[in-house]
Amino acid sequence: MTNTTTKIVAPVVEDRNAWRWGFTPQAEIWNGRLAMIGFLAAALIELFSGQGFLHFWGIL
Repeated sequence: MTNTTTKIVAPVVEDRNAWRWGFTPQAEIWNGRLAMIGFLAAALIELFSGQGFLHFWGIL
C-alpha cells in the first residue's frame, strides 16, 4: 500500500479594501462608499440649514 498525500492550498483572496483603478470590484466598493458619504453629507446640509443643497452653495 502506498501513502499518498495531497497538498491543500488556500485560495487566493483579493483584498476587498485595496485601492484599485479601473472596473474592478474594489473600485466599485469604494465608489459606493464615497457615494453614501456624499449623499449623507447632502442630506445633513439640507436638514441643518433648511435649504436645498444647491441653494446652500449659492448655485441656485
